[in-house]
Amino acid sequence: MPRKISLGLMALFISVQVSVTQQLVKAQTPTAPTPTTKSICPAELRTAIDTIVNRPLFNRVRWGILVKPLSSVQTLYSRDAEKYFTPASNAKLLTTAAALQQLGADFRIRTSVYQNGNGNFTVVGRGDPSLSDTQLQSLAQQLKQKGITQISQLIADDSYIQGDIVNSTWQWEDVQSNYGAPVNSFILNQNVFGLKLIPQTVGKTPQLLWNDPNEARQWLIINQSVTVAANQPSYIDVSRDLTGKVLRIKGQVAANSTPYLVELPVVDPNYYFLRRFRSALSTEKISLGTTLVASSAANQQELAAVQSPPLSQLLIETNQNSNNLYAEALLRTLAFKQPRLQNKTTADIGLEAIKTNLNQLGVDPTGYVLVDASGLSRRNLITPEALVQTLQGISKTPVANVYRASLPVAGKSGTLRNRLRNTPAEGIVQAKTGTLSGAISLSGYVNPPTYEPLVFSVMVNQSGQPASVLRQAIDEIVVLLTQLKSC
Repeated sequence: MPRKISLGLMALFISVQVSVTQQLVKAQTPTAPTPTTKSICPAELRTAIDTIVNRPLFNRVRWGILVKPLSSVQTLYSRDAEKYFTPASNAKLLTTAAALQQLGADFRIRTSVYQNGNGNFTVVGRGDPSLSDTQLQSLAQQLKQKGITQISQLIADDSYIQGDIVNSTWQWEDVQSNYGAPVNSFILNQNVFGLKLIPQTVGKTPQLLWNDPNEARQWLIINQSVTVAANQPSYIDVSRDLTGKVLRIKGQVAANSTPYLVELPVVDPNYYFLRRFRSALSTEKISLGTTLVASSAANQQELAAVQSPPLSQLLIETNQNSNNLYAEALLRTLAFKQPRLQNKTTADIGLEAIKTNLNQLGVDPTGYVLVDASGLSRRNLITPEALVQTLQGISKTPVANVYRASLPVAGKSGTLRNRLRNTPAEGIVQAKTGTLSGAISLSGYVNPPTYEPLVFSVMVNQSGQPASVLRQAIDEIVVLLTQLKSC
């Protein structure tokens, strides 16, 4: 059974378009709809929404829309709500609902260091997406406090999560970008490394400044970028050659600009973790001999451990900031309490656990097909109906408030921070965004001032329109929902 993608395959991540792809997947800042104070009756909602989606510029667009009262089966508006759409990051709504349902709000992920005798130690990673250098330093300090000054051999046990470290259905430009970082038992600093390009005098090559000098030694750098005149646009493209050893940098940085930050996914998370842990141990004057990656059945005494924040906080990062790595880590966490099955990866077991938990929430299992947890795959399919069922189902559980608190608030937080400002929707809409090329979505809750609470899903697929145009139309629909009144 494959446990991690080969280094050679990871090295095929070529032609990074860092600035372009990050804007494509993460941009969430369209112009807000024009504020209005009018009210509409439920009977008028269909005509009002149809007026928006039937505009000539949307003639070739697929719309999927469902609007319901939160606490009833009544349908206020439906358009192809039972059909499949590419959900983008709306898939995270299913993942986080299932994780909260199964694990509970207080669940934490533990990273442990065990002493096995004869100066041998094992560090066991369990896929904590929040692990950072700060936690590594804490582990080192705990070992120092236990009197450890030397480690002859350190084993990194990565057996907790089985399977490829990147989803085979993700596109190349995604797995080359920081939002498509690999996921395995060891996740550190969200499995990305960074470097800055510092402008020099015009015509000169920008200076490279690495966040971690150890990473600089892993690469042969071909820096073909240039410093251009002040006030010129700055853009950088980074590519990796087929051997996985050469990093080629092209583009330009304006002479008067701030350093240009580039973040890239690590190639081998296990050895990235070990390099950083060696540095943390050295800070505590603990010498470290050899290191290796292997399964270890000899774990005896836990000497040091750190834990993630509770799941309630992990969900906030997942949904509010639409963090793909967190979603994929939570998927694998769902497999922790499931039986390990032969020829089943941890992610596959997690996907089955999502289905089991969504069934308990009353979500139709035929309403979605998931191949990942984050929505980064273009092969995910979800109906607006399944998203609404998820939102309604989790609202009836004891963790309803925790789930809802994890969602962005219109005009206030997360990926909705810059949307729906100065409109009737500001502050009363909590919803999850989703963005892929040709696929835009928004699903969540509305508390209209003069109507009962609503749940909604709006999905747009197969569009050549700019994402900002589609978001503008979606936001107009959401504003209509805030203006409903009982008639």
